[in-house]
Amino acid sequence: MKALIDLHNHTVASGHAYSTMEELISRAVKKGIKVLGISDHAPALPGSANIFHFGNLFVVPREIDGIILLKGVEANIMDFEGNIDIPIRVSKRLDYVIASLHPPCIDPGTKEENTNAILQVMKGPHVKIIGHPDDSRYPMDYDAIVQASKLYNVALEINNTSLRPDSYRQGVLKNAKTILNLCKKYEVKVIFGSDSHVSYDIGNFSNCIRIAEEVNFPKKLIINYSKDAVNELLEEEIF
Repeated sequence: MKALIDLHNHTVASGHAYSTMEELISRAVKKGIKVLGISDHAPALPGSANIFHFGNLFVVPREIDGIILLKGVEANIMDFEGNIDIPIRVSKRLDYVIASLHPPCIDPGTKEENTNAILQVMKGPHVKIIGHPDDSRYPMDYDAIVQASKLYNVALEINNTSLRPDSYRQGVLKNAKTILNLCKKYEVKVIFGSDSHVSYDIGNFSNCIRIAEEVNFPKKLIINYSKDAVNELLEEEIF
């Protein structure tokens, strides 16, 4: 079965990515991706786009070259109360928000503090994905987070870039396996994210697939393979 959906992708607007939106779309067409999400880094991350960039994404067509294009953002979690750097007036104009912990924006806290940040951001409006919750620099109570994922309909991401051998994130393999095993236990869906910073990585879930197979994770619980699953996640009839 071929993955249809990739919602975690960056353009040159992120400041440290290397492809334009048009290049991402062109590569997605070649790879057979049906739903492509553009999720550039929000303004608090150094070098990323101004807030006006995200407010103006309405000018981008919904469908281009046969691909459904979703407009999102990878927001930064700014504190342990779950506040992010995208105001509601902007996030409500987008299709989805990925919320992530990034060291330039928030120093790692205790396990309790980091967990609370994730739980609180899940309760907020428009956040549909928790980006790369796999870094041991931010220890978390994964059992609590997985159960909250199901309660609030916010997907936990298995991040292909995090799982690279040269990733700067720590403890990813162990943490990703823990997340997958808990999601299997509680029957909670996850989403694969390429986290592409260059067009060639769009739809690249090779590391995600490998680790999912290692823990015998059910494909029915992976959102990327099902149009019904992405519609359910985003609470909208996307396709």
